[in-house]
Amino acid sequence: MASHPPALDILVREPDGFSVWSGPPYPTGSAPPVRLPKTACSATYFSSDGSRLLATVASASAAVYDCRTLSVVRSFELPGLLAAALSPAGTFLQTFQKSSSPQEKNVTVWHVDTATALYQHYQKNISKATWPMVQFSADESVACRMMTNEIQFFEPKDFTKGFVYKLRMPGIATMQLASAPGSHVAGFVPEAKGVPASVQIFSCDKDAQDQAVARRSFFRCSTVQFHWNKGSTGLLVVAQADVDKTNQSYYGETKLNYLTTDRAFEGIVPLKKDGPVHDVQWSYSGSEFAVVYGFMPARATIFNKKCNPLLELGEGPYNTIRWNPKGRFIVLAGFGNLPGDMAFWDYSEKKLVGKTKAECSVTSEWSPDGRHFMTATTAPRLQIDNGIKIFDHNGSLQFKKMFEKLYQADWKPEAPEKFSDIADLTISLGSIKIEETKKQVSAQGSKSAQPSSKAPANIAAKPTAYRPPHSKNSADVQDKLFGGLASTGGEMSKNALRNKKRREKQKEKKAAEGSGASADDN
Repeated sequence: MASHPPALDILVREPDGFSVWSGPPYPTGSAPPVRLPKTACSATYFSSDGSRLLATVASASAAVYDCRTLSVVRSFELPGLLAAALSPAGTFLQTFQKSSSPQEKNVTVWHVDTATALYQHYQKNISKATWPMVQFSADESVACRMMTNEIQFFEPKDFTKGFVYKLRMPGIATMQLASAPGSHVAGFVPEAKGVPASVQIFSCDKDAQDQAVARRSFFRCSTVQFHWNKGSTGLLVVAQADVDKTNQSYYGETKLNYLTTDRAFEGIVPLKKDGPVHDVQWSYSGSEFAVVYGFMPARATIFNKKCNPLLELGEGPYNTIRWNPKGRFIVLAGFGNLPGDMAFWDYSEKKLVGKTKAECSVTSEWSPDGRHFMTATTAPRLQIDNGIKIFDHNGSLQFKKMFEKLYQADWKPEAPEKFSDIADLTISLGSIKIEETKKQVSAQGSKSAQPSSKAPANIAAKPTAYRPPHSKNSADVQDKLFGGLASTGGEMSKNALRNKKRREKQKEKKAAEGSGASADDN
């Protein structure tokens, strides 16, 4: 258990700038304490370890903050700035600027502390798949970038040498360096001239790159998403095709492949339901992964590193999964074009602990200590109802704040090992609830022991309402379709209530017309 865990911080960015709040819990009815007042910017990014924060002003400048003191470490004047990124520990800054000619080098790797340009080269344009140009391992001991038909490796301690060795990979379109540790790199080569697409894993050791450590080939694949586990022993590959030849999905076809660096498994993850792969995430330990897949209602399953199913989380309107950094709690959610249902699972106890809703959420993430779950409705995806909601680990709403317009809401990253285990909190909360229950029971017992002259001797049982035989099957179908989230109470939705009123008005109108017609006949 950590003796002094770090404080939680939340970064909030609005149209006129960003600010940093102290994290929950917050006293009831009070606003979050502001650690850093609103500062003008156009984009903000944390380093992966949470030690530094990057704030940029489009086409003008970049500033790097120390997250402990929230003071500026270094400022850079960068005319024509289009993109910027921090290395995992905040040691290096990459920038991409407008360039008028190939002779003008527009991609620069800076040393943050000294503001020294360590390496520069020309790049015509960038995309989500190619930025940042240089990828680092978590400890910044390995650095590499993708170029035409090859992957180039750098010596992070001396970028002035340029790339020190390269790995030939003809036709490479996407690459991903394993982060913790940076021992392997994966590359994707698209399908071309009848040759199937392939994903290959190579060692980052120069002397061990003679052949691929693992390889997987497949047809009908245009793009891929890579998901390395902690330990860099397993790689999940979501292979996506623009067209579904089975005509079952308008959005194309997706398959989930799994490769291990020891070649223990190379193949497709055995999913028990047809349909797209909506989301996949490794646990923090890297020993299990969770998948949400299939046509709606989607199914969720947890697998071990050998691709054997460990736990079924049922079916429902879900397309998002978020695993708590401590590895104990899991959130299944349906965001985007789904109604925002969220199911909170206790993985250690293998049980559902709570359900709630967060409609219109665009982003969602657990806090580093694993005790709070934050959802945010942000622009430009949604221009109305922007705001932040923070839930407890069992789904109870702790905090809510609405904004005229909100662009970003992020937790400051921290290593989960710095925080105490969630079990300590749940045990203490459980003991409090038990004590409260005992007090309530004892109070009720003392009241019931007192004689009451008002109570009748015999109380007749209230008759239950008639239910037609088919209604039971209907309830079962709804429960299966909505994953247990279908409404079972007497409350009607707004649309249903509106339709009911419309039908009643139509009946009244017809009755009035009928009575008028009978009067004319008489």
